[in-house]
Amino acid sequence: MDRTLDELLLETDIVSLQSAMESGSLTSEVCVRWYLDRITRIDPKLNSVIEVNPDAIEEAIALDAERREQGVRGPLHGIPILLKDNIDTGDHMHTSAGSVALAEHIAKSDSMVAAQLRAAGAIFLGKANMTEWANFMSNTMLSGYSSRGGQTLNPYGPGELFVGGSSSGSAAAVAANLCTAALGTETSGSIISPASQNCLVGLKPTIGLVSRTGIIPLTSSQDSAGPMTRSVKDAAILLSTIIAVDPNDAAMHDNERKAYTDYTSFLDVNGLRGARIGVPRFYYQHLDEARAAVIERAINVCREQGAIIIDPVSLPCESAKWDWDVMRHEFKKVLNDYLAQAGPNAYVKSLDELIAYNEENSSVALKYGQDLLIWSNETSGTLSEPAYAESLRHNHLLSRDQGIDHAIREHQLDALIFLGNEEGLDVSARAGYPVITIPGECIETGIAGEDGYTTKGPQGITFVGTAYSEPILFRLAYAYEQATKFRFAPKDEF
Repeated sequence: MDRTLDELLLETDIVSLQSAMESGSLTSEVCVRWYLDRITRIDPKLNSVIEVNPDAIEEAIALDAERREQGVRGPLHGIPILLKDNIDTGDHMHTSAGSVALAEHIAKSDSMVAAQLRAAGAIFLGKANMTEWANFMSNTMLSGYSSRGGQTLNPYGPGELFVGGSSSGSAAAVAANLCTAALGTETSGSIISPASQNCLVGLKPTIGLVSRTGIIPLTSSQDSAGPMTRSVKDAAILLSTIIAVDPNDAAMHDNERKAYTDYTSFLDVNGLRGARIGVPRFYYQHLDEARAAVIERAINVCREQGAIIIDPVSLPCESAKWDWDVMRHEFKKVLNDYLAQAGPNAYVKSLDELIAYNEENSSVALKYGQDLLIWSNETSGTLSEPAYAESLRHNHLLSRDQGIDHAIREHQLDALIFLGNEEGLDVSARAGYPVITIPGECIETGIAGEDGYTTKGPQGITFVGTAYSEPILFRLAYAYEQATKFRFAPKDEF
């Protein structure tokens, strides 16, 4: 090779990898070995990978042979990615949601998203660590911690900077170049938060666009898998691969569903020109001076690129009182459904059994307690309570009709703009609407928080749209990315 592997593979993207493999200057086997070696050398300092796939090299060799003999399946042929540890794979890897109670659990089959990626030729390097049970276990649990995998750290400042949650391992691994890309999952902020904190692109799709079958759940109304990448184009490639309709996911049978086979077709370097972007000032009021300056400069970038800025934009739901009854009730129901059909070696088959297991193994399982598990277990698990139905209705009314949809209709907006994963993003989560974040500036000084982390480090710029507006969000995000190019890799010397 003309260049060293580090020069070829650090910060590489999917298209560049495919080009190198097609030219013969790289093989998938060499690429996988490089990533596995890097995980061995670097990840002990980050704890982002909970296990590696023992079959990864063998799969790479087979896909290299297929490339030579039959050609490529598509853009993901031979591309090494990581999956969050709540995504089922029917192979030799475990799926545990970070819990020691599922440390030996092997799923019976691939989740639908994993099956689509595998069929496209992607290679699963391993599973990424995550906040245990998607951070619905304890009110005091640190983001990025799991009893099975330990504490994931942010590669831009291990132990000093917030890593984000709950797709923490996916984010840290992609940021540190331990894989080409990763799949995370989000209920509220679990892709956007760690992507923002780790200088990445992260997309949470509209609920109903991507299958949830075979993913250890938190809720039925807010969960979605989504891509976590170093570029907008890579995120579009991944999303294009995982949007097949799942007959077992009721949310995917919405008559309003809009899916596209190639989201890269919406990428436009001039995508901000003429776009109408709303500035929801209410959600900026708690930003410290440095982060407030970042979002102001981001708004100016959009304006300079030809966007029409509507400032301010108010959402009628801004001062609404929200509750967590939807998560509380749905968690017990969806987790019991998942555990009841879990594969071999799952130590628990219900939320009741999980709580009991944790108590019996408290020295390893309960570093932060399990008050949220107990709180959820107090519900019937049938979703028949009036409090649940009212909370779900309340969430949708406020977040949609009196929230995002109101603002977009009132001002004919393409999207709203936020910094990172600030509190306004929970509105989109409750609505089930799409969100994309892309790297913004990195601030050098910040304020120390009560959690021990500072507010400095990478800051994401986030666009929020209405249902199935992913094409618009990709267009805006790509134009912003190309105008700024704020993505940078962390140093290896943590």
